[in-house]
Amino acid sequence: MDAAAVSARASELPTDPGIYQFEAGDRVLYVGKAVDIRSRVRSYADPRGERIRRMVEAAERIDFAVTDTETQALLLEANLIKRHQPRYNVRLKDDKSYPLVAITDHAIPRIEVTRDPEEGATVFGPFTDKGRVDTVLKAVRRIYGLRGCSDHKYEGRDRPCLDYEMGLCTAPCTGEIGADAYLEDVESTVRFLEGETGALAEPIRRRMGEAAEAEAFERAATLRDELDAVEAFHGGGGDAVVGRTEEFVDVLGVAIEGEAATVARLHSEGGKLVDRERHRVDAPEEGSDVVAVLAAFIPQFYADRTLPDALLLPERYDDSDLDRWLDAEGVAVRVPGAGREATLVELAIKNAHSRAGEVDAAAELARRLGLARIERIEGFDVSHSGGRSVVGSDVVFAGGSAEKRGYRRKKLDETNDDYANMNTLLRWRAERAVAGRDDRPDPDLLLIDGGEGQRNAALAALEAVGWDVPVVGLAKADERVITADGSLSWDADDPALHLLQRVRDEAHRFAVQYHQTIRDTVSTPLDDVAGVGPELRKRLLGRFGSLDGIRAASLEELESVDGVGTATAEAIDRAL
Repeated sequence: MDAAAVSARASELPTDPGIYQFEAGDRVLYVGKAVDIRSRVRSYADPRGERIRRMVEAAERIDFAVTDTETQALLLEANLIKRHQPRYNVRLKDDKSYPLVAITDHAIPRIEVTRDPEEGATVFGPFTDKGRVDTVLKAVRRIYGLRGCSDHKYEGRDRPCLDYEMGLCTAPCTGEIGADAYLEDVESTVRFLEGETGALAEPIRRRMGEAAEAEAFERAATLRDELDAVEAFHGGGGDAVVGRTEEFVDVLGVAIEGEAATVARLHSEGGKLVDRERHRVDAPEEGSDVVAVLAAFIPQFYADRTLPDALLLPERYDDSDLDRWLDAEGVAVRVPGAGREATLVELAIKNAHSRAGEVDAAAELARRLGLARIERIEGFDVSHSGGRSVVGSDVVFAGGSAEKRGYRRKKLDETNDDYANMNTLLRWRAERAVAGRDDRPDPDLLLIDGGEGQRNAALAALEAVGWDVPVVGLAKADERVITADGSLSWDADDPALHLLQRVRDEAHRFAVQYHQTIRDTVSTPLDDVAGVGPELRKRLLGRFGSLDGIRAASLEELESVDGVGTATAEAIDRAL
């Protein structure tokens, strides 16, 4: 586009806050936010930098979206940068995004919290506090009864589901409410989401008064909490926070090398450092500075994370919208010049530099496997004791770091068949993904703890459900990578192999931990043996691995366990 084309397009745009996108073909080249979209886009008719000039020349069109507030523009910009990975934006290499509320484009619309709305859906947000959004959505459904089920569950029903019994849905699926009446409730919901707080607050307030009159005080208290969330929903993008103390502090340090940057984050709780991590950031050519990296990193990184009470930075970013958002959230932002806080910032910078020259293991892994990118990996393992207390783990790594809030675990049917157990675990994950019941983004790669048999079992589950995600296995015996092209052997110091090993080991740890929890709480014949309490039972299971192991042990072996005398060993032997 030339200057005249940009000016002409700018004249067609609104003066509201929102975002704008420069696009070419099916690619998004750049996403920006603005208090006044028209004025901001008009400035691109005379680009100040060489990078922006090239971007404008490459663009074929300019799209836009209006938001209610400048804060929402900031958050929507972060969402779109993560979704489209535009070439000319500074972008964090993970795939978190802020939640949106969507009302689908169905004859009988569904309401949902999502990060990837369906085509044609009416979308509201984004919002930073998913917990608050979930509370408000539940209130919406309790008042207006909008369905939240997938199309698969909605179609072909002959009786209402549990949501109807719980008062969360009016069951249009079975005609408990007519289509016209249901659409009136949808319209009331839209009015609330567009900013008419009373459309939801007044019905809740009435119900709260009725509960109080009936002396149903617990019910009234629940409605009061819902009312508080509803009335705060439209303030500051739905996320007003006041009165924070500085219990949780994040310290950021930045190192830039060419078109890549590393941001190190130190996390402090109660004055003690409890976590440190590093994140890769893609920076456009011509070298973005520390200020630009921080301005992009902060909203993208905290897309799905709890904000700290304070942020300590090496330099102050230059973004008034970001300032307003963090101020509304009650986050103190400081650039310390001396003292302990300055020392922490220096430590964060050192951490960032220690990573700056390293090989990007995820990028190397993607190249080896022939994938466009690997930002998000899910690792799976199964743990059991001879087919008892069978559990599966599902761990998540994003941008090369463990994302523990994305971890899931599953208790499986008891069977002593590792392949069948892995198939069941992956089928459970795939079905949740396909049905839209998993609130996590789809991964770029699935890693199975095991060899060809476990990988094939996982593939069979994915094919049966229709979930298309690449799968590799990692066999423990010789650390061979099992792919569609066969068994691969990589050097022991290979960064790509190290990444897979970290995911595999974490999946194994998480599965074993859950298995031990289940195993130690399951009733066994040991419970009826005099002299065997919970601690001794735990020692016995830890020593022999399972009930079958204890059963096979000799009296002498039983007596070798601390706390087991001759009489107790004989009692155990008789009981088993």
